[in-house]
Amino acid sequence: MNWIGPYIHRIDPVLGTAGGLYLWWYGASFSLGFLNAHLYIRRKRRALGLSLGAVYTLSLFLAIGVLLGGRTVEVLFYEWPFYSAHPHLIPAVWLGGMATHGLLFGGLAGVWLFCRRRRLSFLRVTDVLAIPAAFILAMGRIGNFIDGQIVGRVTDAWWAVRFPDAEGFRHPVVLYDGLKNLLLIPVLLRASARRLRPGAVTGLFLLLYAGLRVPIDVFREYPTTLLGLATGQSLNLLMATGGLILLILRWRREPEAPPFTPGIVVRPERLVARPLLFALLIALAPIIPSDWTQDIPARYGKRHPGMKHSALYPVLDTAPPD
Repeated sequence: MNWIGPYIHRIDPVLGTAGGLYLWWYGASFSLGFLNAHLYIRRKRRALGLSLGAVYTLSLFLAIGVLLGGRTVEVLFYEWPFYSAHPHLIPAVWLGGMATHGLLFGGLAGVWLFCRRRRLSFLRVTDVLAIPAAFILAMGRIGNFIDGQIVGRVTDAWWAVRFPDAEGFRHPVVLYDGLKNLLLIPVLLRASARRLRPGAVTGLFLLLYAGLRVPIDVFREYPTTLLGLATGQSLNLLMATGGLILLILRWRREPEAPPFTPGIVVRPERLVARPLLFALLIALAPIIPSDWTQDIPARYGKRHPGMKHSALYPVLDTAPPD
């Protein structure tokens, strides 16, 4: 591979097959991110007052919320013309279609439902989850790149990439965003060590994640608009504004007296169904390819001829723009 000049993307995004479904690096990045989040919550469970069973429940709420949110925002904000004509494909996540902002919104919604059921502080829990969230988003961007999706504008920079199905050499914007997400982790860890009021770390994460995406997304080509701007930029500004407001309101140290006493689990728990469901979700996540709903046989059928003969991967009569 030539790393000195412009790079020609030839990475196979397919890991393998299982049960007639193709497995993708992008989907595998979700599995890795969810597992990392689960292990991180498990480490912090005593500070949050969570039993081991509650850790699995929170991990499930988070992961399911991430996937439902990513799919919902993709369908409604990015690809509604396509899905309104093909509503039967909305559940077909193996054909692609996850929006990054939706992953965040959905993850927050899942955590909120968990905290409401358990009567826990939502902001205290999201402060803990901000760090694994940054990791999940970073891994997703690496998966985007491996799948060869989400291309930037044409450039003559020496680090430019020629992506499949895109003319010319382009900015690898997903790598820019992935690096940004990884760099958020030490910043969030340092903020967490300051014992700030609940919500401060969450606000900092939202502000930095979305605010720093604004200059990065200048190098990206968006095929849709929202509120007069590229769809992603509108969502970036809304999210960054919300994070800034939360940060201003909560950027103060906690009082010296301990504000929270971890709960004590008295009764034993049966840990069978929840770990199995979580393991199943991790095992199924790799069926999700990157970005837009795609005519997958046309894009990848030459390298993987089996796609052309699978009823699970139909040749679509309408496809969204790249």
